[in-house]
Order: sequence, then structure tokens, then C-alpha cells
Amino acid sequence: MTTTTLAVLVPLLPFLGAIAGLLLGRTAPGFVRPLAVLPTLVSLALAALVAARQGGDGAVDAATELTPTGSVPVELALHIDGFAALTAVLVTVVAGCVQIYSTGYLRDDPRYPSYAALVSLFTSAMLLVVYSGDLMVLLVGWEVMGICSYFLVGHYWETPEARAASLKAFLVTKLGDLPFLIGLFALATDAGSFRITRILGAVANGGIEHPTLVALLLLAGVAGKSAQFPLHTWLPDAMAGPTPVSALIHAATMVAAGVYFIARLLPLFEASQAAMTVLAVMAAVTMAGSALAALAQDDIKRVLAYSTIGQLGYMTGALAVADRGAAVFHLLSHGAFKALLFLAAGVIIHAAGTNSLAAMSRMGHLRDRVPDAYWTMTVALLALAAISPFSGFFSKEAVLGAAEHVVTGHTGHAPAAAGWIVLLAGLVTALLTAAYAMRLWQLAFRGHGTEAPDHGRQPLTMTVVLWVLAVPSLALGGLAFRVLPDWFDGRDLTPTLTTSVLGTGVALVGGIVTYATWRHTTAHAAARVPLGAVAAHPEGDAARVEAEAIAAHEPAYGDIAYAPDPSDPGRLLLGPLHRHAAAGFHLDAVYSALFVRPVRAGASLVRFLDREVVDTYVRGAGTLPRWLGAAVRRAQTGNLQTYVSALLAGTVVLAVAAVLAATGA
Repeated sequence: MTTTTLAVLVPLLPFLGAIAGLLLGRTAPGFVRPLAVLPTLVSLALAALVAARQGGDGAVDAATELTPTGSVPVELALHIDGFAALTAVLVTVVAGCVQIYSTGYLRDDPRYPSYAALVSLFTSAMLLVVYSGDLMVLLVGWEVMGICSYFLVGHYWETPEARAASLKAFLVTKLGDLPFLIGLFALATDAGSFRITRILGAVANGGIEHPTLVALLLLAGVAGKSAQFPLHTWLPDAMAGPTPVSALIHAATMVAAGVYFIARLLPLFEASQAAMTVLAVMAAVTMAGSALAALAQDDIKRVLAYSTIGQLGYMTGALAVADRGAAVFHLLSHGAFKALLFLAAGVIIHAAGTNSLAAMSRMGHLRDRVPDAYWTMTVALLALAAISPFSGFFSKEAVLGAAEHVVTGHTGHAPAAAGWIVLLAGLVTALLTAAYAMRLWQLAFRGHGTEAPDHGRQPLTMTVVLWVLAVPSLALGGLAFRVLPDWFDGRDLTPTLTTSVLGTGVALVGGIVTYATWRHTTAHAAARVPLGAVAAHPEGDAARVEAEAIAAHEPAYGDIAYAPDPSDPGRLLLGPLHRHAAAGFHLDAVYSALFVRPVRAGASLVRFLDREVVDTYVRGAGTLPRWLGAAVRRAQTGNLQTYVSALLAGTVVLAVAAVLAATGA
């Protein structure tokens, strides 16, 4: 079987599994779980085989024209180079782990068949984006992911939080997709094709008339999809969905699509110094702002959500300094440890009966209830904090090293200002990342007080997946940075001495200071707020416990000042900035004032005009004929003498009028 045929099957199998799962969900429920898991695992095997055959050599290209479309044809095309092959492996690994994990996590959920089908469709759409060699076909996968995210984030539609989060995710990402679509058409018009290879050829030959405008239009769509400032606000609220969905969206699909897209068309962005500078500023603000927000969150999933935003900022920062190898390297390592973080968080939420870190900090021996989640999450947090030898160290240092090369003039593909912006923001974010990683670990696993509830051992399908993902979180970076340059442009990804020392140093400082602050506040806490009903969730399946925790946990989606924990180091470290950081620096309030309220006011005005003006006109237009009809109906008495009298009177009137007219003439 040819490589092209195998590549076609990789996204096709999850799609067919989704269709079959939807059709058989009610009639043959026993087939739902195999149809969810097996197609994804087979796709994983095929994606690995495609990657092995591609081997980091020349790209695999194949195309067939779908339909004649005039001067700019649309083609069903494949373009599989080194980082496309590896990204597909990442997507299928995470999707397979999520599907296996979900068989235990949502084992009693009546909507599991539709959930599993949507996850398979989501996976298929992302794989289509990864392998596609035509931008219009890529756009299909891009939009299908948006639809799937809407339904999956709103899985717990009984809760208002889930309904609002799904709608917000859909609207914000669509807001970015509008300029993205315009940019795609402008790019294809200049290049004369939607084929990625031809577009890159046109860029190399200077055939794009307005590269800055096109790049900025595309960047708006990327900011929405990959949750970059200022269109990142949907991602923390998307935590209202099931935890496996969060793992899938954050680790391998949706948010990774935007980063992958820029990496695919990076020469276009390099053609505009202004676009690269804008990308660097966007990455810097995203990195630092999200790290500050993560340090102030009480919801464990929202901490991880802001963490994802920050790590995506590192990826876009690497792209801003024209190093797609470092960007995709961090995308791969981040996918492994972030999927592990979310899936371990799901186990912890089930065990604790809450997603509140403040509540967990008042539970004793929680780590003893979930030993698998404790050890694997520790590995993932060390990778997140970029501590050597865990995978995050090598990929994050590759990003900082790329920025250093721009600053020192070793590469001229990006402006020096972009290098300084990314380097300084990356170091600050490394400090903050280690701080909030240590804070999460201390509050979740080192709490004191009422003994944590015992919900029994987690299903084997959930715990095994954690250990599977722990392996790449520990070993991927150290093994990959020596191999990946052969897959990405031949760029050296070895950490430089300067950035290694600085990055590791600031990370250690962040972790140590947070730990010391926690020990200090714990020792001097006068009293603790009783645990009360926050953790009093009944024993049950993980999905139901999580849904109840989402519905009951006010801080995640409402008042941030609920039951503060005096031992929380984030409050002391941030000081007066804490409240603002916990509220996401009030960007939602700003958007509400600038966009939501004016739109609602406009809608109210339109409704008033429709009801009071248009409806009044319509009612008036109907009333006049009705009155005339009533008058005519009164004249129709059925009396012949009346009719004859009226006829004679009318004749006399007409005769008199004729005489008067003739006399006047």
C-alpha cells in the first residue's frame, strides 16, 4: 500500500467510526466503545507508518482536482513533510488516549455515543488540517473542529455554564475566522491557487502583492483558534466541558491548529517584518498575561487552561523569530504533558468531588486516594515548568534559544525587536510557570484538614492512560531534540548555554519562592474555612461528579472571592494584582462593554422598531381594508328597493356632475 493511500486512511477511519457510532448508538450500544477506540488506534498505527516512510525526507505530495472552479481550482491534495507526519502521530496518540480514558470516565453517561462520535469527528478534522495540501480543504477541517468544539464543550448542557461556554467558544472563534477567510481568498487570488506548495512558491518569487495585510488577516483567525491575545477568552470558560474534551482540545486539536497553520505558511509571515513583530508582541502578551492569570485561579482546570494559553504563546513566539522547528518541537512535547495534566485532573476532581483548589487544600491525604494521578501529574508539572531532564525543558529552551539567535544576529529571518520581545517575555513566563505549577501541586496534594472522600479506585482504562502519557512527558524532549532537526529544515534545536542557565534559573527561583511562600502562609494561617458542602458530592461516575462540581463551584465562573484559602501562595505573590488576574484582567468585561452591550442594545432597538413601527404599519394596513369591508357589508342589506334607490341616486349625481362639467367648459 502506497504512502498516499495510508495517509488518506488516517483521517478517514475516525470519520467512518464517527458515522458508524452515531448510526449504531441506539440500536447496538455494545459497538459504540469499539467504534470509538479502534478506528483511532488504527489511525495511530497508520500515522506512525506514514511518518516512518516519510522519514523527514522530501515532502509527500499528491493531488486531484475536486471540481473545476475557474481560475483558482480547489484540489484534494496531500502535503506531508516532516512536521506534518509527527503532528499527525501526536494527534492520534492523544485522541486514542482520550477515547480509552473516556470509556471509563463517561461509562454511565447516556450521551456517551454522541460524545464518542464527536471526538472521532474532531480527530478526523484535525488530521485533515495536518495532512491537507490545499487551503480550502484545510478550511473544511478548520470549521468542522469549530462545530465539534461547540457540541463537546456544551456536553453538560443542563448547566448554564456549559451552554454559555459553548456559545462563547463558537462566537469568539468565528469572529477570528471571518478575517481568516478573507485572507485565504486574498492569498489564493495572488498566488492563483489554493495549493500550499504553489502559494509558498509565489511567496518565494515575490508574487504576493500585500503580504503584510494577508498575514495579519490570517493571524486574526489563528488568534481565535489558538486562543492568543486578544481572542483567548473563550478557552478558560471551555473548561465547562468534560475533562477528556479539555485534554483533546488543549493538547492536540483546535488550539494546535493555529500554530500548525502559521508553521505551514511561515515564509509568508517572514515576508513581512511588521507581521513578525505583531506576532511577537501577541505572543509576549499572551505568555506573560496568561501566566499571571494562572497563578490566581482557584479552579484546577482553569489553571491548566491559562497554562495552555501561555504555552501556545511560546509556540507563536518561536514562529515570530522564524523557527518553526522549535515551535513544533514545543507543540509535540506540550501535547504529551498537557494531555496528561488534564486527564490526571479529571481523576483528582472525581476523588475530591470538586474542582476547587481551595477546597482541595483543606483535604488531607488526597494524594493517597489517587497515587497514579499524583505521580504522573508530578511528572507533567515538572515538564510544564521546564525542569531538566523532562520534555518541556528541551522544547522550551529551543524556543528561547531561537530568540537568542535572533538577538545575537545568528539568523536574519526575523527582526531583532521580535527576538528581544520573545526572549524577555519567555524568561518572565518561565518564572511564573514554575510558580503556578508549584502552587497547583502544593494546594492539590499537600492539603491538611478533613480527610479526602474515598470514591474507590479509578477504572483501569483511566489510570493506564496516565502512565502511557507520562513516558513522552519524561523522555520525549531528551530523545527528540537530537532527531527533530532532520525533520524540520535542519535547524539545530540543542539548548544554548545562556538560555538553559537563565531559563532553568528563573524556573527554580519561581518554584522555590512559591514553595517558601506556601510554607510561610501555612504555618501562619490562623484558621481555615470549613470544607462544608464544597466537597460533599456523592460517590458516582466521574462525569457526573464533574458536572455537579462545575454547577456548584462558583469561583470557576462567578465570584472569585469565594472561600479564600489563607495558605494560597498566589494571593501573597500577586498582592493587589490577584483579583484582577483571577478575573482574566477583566477582558470579558471590556468586550461586554465594547461589543456585547452595544449589540444587545442594537437588538433591542431592532425589536422595538419591528414591534412598534413595522407591526403598527402592518396592522394599520390591514385595518383600513377591514373598515371599508365592514362599511360595504352594512350596505348589502338584500332589499331590492334600497338597491334601486341607490342606483337612481347615483345616476342623478352623475348626470348633475356631467351638466356642471359641460357648463363649466
